[in-house]
Amino acid sequence: MSEVKISAETRSEFGKGAARRIRRDSKVPGVLYGHGSDPLHLTLPGHDLLLALRTPNVLISLDIDGKSNELAIPKSVVRDPIKGYLEHVDLLLVKRGEKVTVEIPVHTEGELAAGGNLLEHVLNALPVEAEATHIPESVTVSIEGLEAGASVLAKDITLPSGSTLAVDGDAVVLQVLAAQAEESAAGEAAAEEAAEA
Repeated sequence: MSEVKISAETRSEFGKGAARRIRRDSKVPGVLYGHGSDPLHLTLPGHDLLLALRTPNVLISLDIDGKSNELAIPKSVVRDPIKGYLEHVDLLLVKRGEKVTVEIPVHTEGELAAGGNLLEHVLNALPVEAEATHIPESVTVSIEGLEAGASVLAKDITLPSGSTLAVDGDAVVLQVLAAQAEESAAGEAAAEEAAEA
């Protein structure tokens, strides 16, 4: 995983008015916390932060006021529900070599067995523990040929090296369901048409 460098400034104004002024300047208010230190209130460049957050669990190297460099990962991101711009970000302070618990996206590959089966993502993201500078971007699971009733458990997923599960191994991540609701609705419609004829 690569580091994204972002310059940040400390801020001393708080509240809705201050946050609006920050966002009007195309910047994002944020808070850096962790390791028992006092929360540090920051102003971050909006465009650079938006690009960085396209990568899940991105490692951000913060240059704070040109004086100190800190490593952080995004913990909470608040977006405007309509326009989608960043409203606020919480960053978690990390150190090289430190283990952190994060959720990595679960991607699938392959095709289910024939028969109109449906794939349900019980967990869209898999909680794992990994070294802060080597957080995997995602995990891929093969669903090739799975039939209705089949499920993929957390312990069945091959994790990238250096990562361990941070969830019960018997937790269901994916399951295959039979598409009965659509078939029964179509069957009822056909029965009604036959009764009318």
